[in-house]
Amino acid sequence: QEQLVESGGGLVQPGGSLTLSCVVSQSIFSRHAFMGWYRQAPGKERDLVASFTTGGSRTYADSVKGRFTISRDTLVNTVYLQMTSVKPEDTGLYYCNVQYRGSVYWGQGTQVTVSS
Repeated sequence: QEQLVESGGGLVQPGGSLTLSCVVSQSIFSRHAFMGWYRQAPGKERDLVASFTTGGSRTYADSVKGRFTISRDTLVNTVYLQMTSVKPEDTGLYYCNVQYRGSVYWGQGTQVTVSS
């Protein structure tokens, strides 16, 4: 059974940094897969923050450009989201997402809270 397991969330002060990790089952960890990080703030919809397209390009939401970086390590089947210069509005539940061969997979989410 394919799985996505996120980790790395927590409490961070404004201006600080945090790196999220998502371990992906090897069977769906493909350079041809869509891999993304979504964020859901309380009372709001789940929005795409950063992604690898099926062509391997990186995309970012305007609100995080220049501050967040998505990367992946094929040796350990892991997708990362490096967050720097975080702001209170970055607070939310962060989900890892993989879309591959017509199927969509979600992790359980990891909470990020930006507060002083």
